[in-house]
Amino acid sequence: MAKRLMLVDGSGYIFRAYHALPSLTRSDGAPVGAVRGFSSMLMRLVDDHPDDDIVVIFDASGDTFRNDIYDQYKANRDAPPEDLRPQFSMVRDATRAFNLPCIEQKGFEADDLIATYATQAKATSRDVIIVSSDKDLMQLIQPGVSLWDPMKQKALDAEACFDKFGVQPDKVIDVQSLAGDSVDNVPGVPGIGVKTAALLINEYGDLDTLLARASEIKQNKRRENLIEFAEQARVSRELVTLKVDVPVETPLEQLDHPVRDMGKLRDFLELMEFNSLAAKLGLEIKKPEITAPDPSEAAAPDVPALGACDYILVDSEELLQEWVAKCVHSRIVGFDTETTSLDSMQADLVGVSLAVAPGEACYIPLDHKPAEGELLGEKVKQVSLARGIELLKPILENPAILKIGHNLKYDFQVLSRYGIRLAPMDDSCLLSFVLDGGKHNHGLDELAKRAFDHQTIPFKEVCGTGKSQITFDLVPVEKARDYAAEDADVSLRLWQTLKPRLVTERMSTVYETLERPLISVLSDMEATGIKVDADVLRRMSGDFAQRSAQLEDEIYQLAGREFTIGSPKQLGEILFGEMGLPGGKKSPKTGAYSTDASVLEDLAAQGHDLPTRILDWRQINKLKSTYTDALVTQINPDTGRVHTSYSMVGAQTGRLSSNDPNLQNIPVRTEEGRKIRSAFVAEPGCKIVSIDYSQIELRLTAHMARETTLQQAFHDGLDIHAITASQMFGVPLEGMDPMVRRNAKAINFGIIYGISSYGLANNLGIANAEAKAFIDQYFERFPGIKTFMSEAKKFAVDHQYVETLFGRRIHVPGIKDKNFAKRGFAERQAINAPIQGTAADIIKRAMIRMPSALKSAGLTGKMLLQVHDELLFECPVAEVDTLTAVAKSVMEGACEPVVTLDVPLIADSGVGDNWMEAH
Repeated sequence: MAKRLMLVDGSGYIFRAYHALPSLTRSDGAPVGAVRGFSSMLMRLVDDHPDDDIVVIFDASGDTFRNDIYDQYKANRDAPPEDLRPQFSMVRDATRAFNLPCIEQKGFEADDLIATYATQAKATSRDVIIVSSDKDLMQLIQPGVSLWDPMKQKALDAEACFDKFGVQPDKVIDVQSLAGDSVDNVPGVPGIGVKTAALLINEYGDLDTLLARASEIKQNKRRENLIEFAEQARVSRELVTLKVDVPVETPLEQLDHPVRDMGKLRDFLELMEFNSLAAKLGLEIKKPEITAPDPSEAAAPDVPALGACDYILVDSEELLQEWVAKCVHSRIVGFDTETTSLDSMQADLVGVSLAVAPGEACYIPLDHKPAEGELLGEKVKQVSLARGIELLKPILENPAILKIGHNLKYDFQVLSRYGIRLAPMDDSCLLSFVLDGGKHNHGLDELAKRAFDHQTIPFKEVCGTGKSQITFDLVPVEKARDYAAEDADVSLRLWQTLKPRLVTERMSTVYETLERPLISVLSDMEATGIKVDADVLRRMSGDFAQRSAQLEDEIYQLAGREFTIGSPKQLGEILFGEMGLPGGKKSPKTGAYSTDASVLEDLAAQGHDLPTRILDWRQINKLKSTYTDALVTQINPDTGRVHTSYSMVGAQTGRLSSNDPNLQNIPVRTEEGRKIRSAFVAEPGCKIVSIDYSQIELRLTAHMARETTLQQAFHDGLDIHAITASQMFGVPLEGMDPMVRRNAKAINFGIIYGISSYGLANNLGIANAEAKAFIDQYFERFPGIKTFMSEAKKFAVDHQYVETLFGRRIHVPGIKDKNFAKRGFAERQAINAPIQGTAADIIKRAMIRMPSALKSAGLTGKMLLQVHDELLFECPVAEVDTLTAVAKSVMEGACEPVVTLDVPLIADSGVGDNWMEAH
């Protein structure tokens, strides 16, 4: 009886191994984590199937015949991670070391070779097992041909195919032709997802019949799209159909399973330093003379404690060369820069600190000036800036030397201005954030105290405070040494403490795929900045000043006298003391009336003119002081652009926060606020392009709550608020009262934030009982959402954290607090955080993929800003259409292949000469 043929998707294997396992380096610094996982999976497969012929098939580099059919095929695919690229050749070496056929062929994908060999084997009555979890291979399932998921260790049969696609394997191609594939950039038919495609194919039988009878479809938009994009569906079919007749270079009969060559295998395992794998096979291998430090090992007893270290001042070229050699030998280096400013776009590099082991650190002054009081013209003994950069650049860019720092985005950006592209790197600040987001802050000083009970040297102790504060280049180098070297030392020690926790707490994927890759992306965005027209801002400031003065006159007339409008105490006396307006409450501490925004908004809603004018006055003056006046001063004189800084640890949900200036909080609900965006302009010959996720949090709520009615509404492109109103209140969509839709919209968004009946009543201006009835009715119609909320709170109580769809943990320590208010806040957080956190993860995934997607498409346009669910780009006019299509595709496919949503992600786009026009 013929042996079974096992066809292994080698390319899928390596990516699964890479993302499933922590990073690992060989003693020479080469990354080998994916190779280690690949070899382990291969060894298990060979051991479990000793009597089968096993063949490993890879994707060859370069374009395939599909690129001739559709030049945008796979155009949006990200470039492989930097530390994965050198491992591609190694996994092929691993395959050969196990004496298995290693097959790839130019012009064809691994899936085509698998399909061809499976077809040929089936023709000879051999059973075939395809070792892969790739959904694209499900079209090959048939009697005698099955799939095996090596990660989940289970068979994928026709039933699994139906669960995935809603059709039998022989109809998978038809479904994929309609639904397309955002990961591979297969266009499909707009507005049709997998579920809708399955319904159509099951009803009409096949793609050709469906397209021929498309005019019968009742849904207008669906019918129109099927007719308009029929040819696009046919092209998609060519792209997704696997070739079963590839003229293979290695005949099927040569794909036998030779006997394992233990000598060859031992040599490979020894080269890779895979000691444990060799031990499993009973092989003895030589250990390398130099081994990479194991971050999980505790510090040796003779390592000096923080605060008792003798750090080195590297003030000569010879000493610097010695430390460069130490870094090459160590391969894992704590690192920090010292500069003259917190603004990375204008900071001058003053020095660099390195730590090659705990307690063994140095400071390299590069551009210190004589301190005040020293002899004029006296020089500081140090390596020159130019020579220092020349000697440090090779190790800072060396892919075999891991650089460890704290908040490395800043250092990355500073070094970029000096021609250094820092890589590879690990950030102890981000490690802490991923592991303990929501528990505490993640500054170096706080973490040093928490982890090592050590108080780091305060910056003010080195540079002073207030008017007497000096820049770091004026700090005496001996004093600078201990401060700077300590930072590099602490960063390295924190890395040794935190990095192993990624594996034990199963957070490696979040750190490696969502946070670390974003460092360079954000750095490049911040360095690019966005052009601001100072003249537009000055004109707005003038207009706001006039409007403010006009409002002041109106306020004085309404109050009956002049007073200091910005004084809460004086305003409270007028509103509640002199005018006798209702709702006045005095603070027990100050004895003054409260006049915060909520108090004034309540009074304004009751029809009182003075509070309304006060609110307008506050808004105008805030816009003037915070934006139109301030932004002019924040324009970089060298670039003519504003360069915001994004905090990666500012929000525990994972959302990015914009600072100096904050460009995420420019008001968009008022006309004056929207006008400010008109000052953010494109360079001549370019346009601003805005791509914004449509109702992403509501879509995620529908998915996570498994509410099929809402899911279908999103699939059909319907007005979700009108659908909610219709479902809740039993009113028809046609001629719906706008107030009814408004109520439904308030509930839809309120539910995401765990709104109470009191909060909803305030939002809608209705009685508390009526608001409670609305919420009860909502939960009755959409019970899945109520269940989701209950389960989220229970999960938080049981675990003290909640999770996003991508595995990010958001800690909610107040979930068991005895204080009702604190516990209530934590419960609302438990409901909202998985939704908002998942939305944050999705746009981060899109941002990480975006640069390579734009580059692959031959575009010069750049990503400028991220504002919650929106990405802003600048590109030449000729690139607008292509960039918009590429960026939308990346954003709408950002979940794949990790998460498959039950709702479509939709990104809306706009184009203009400025941000206001584009939004």
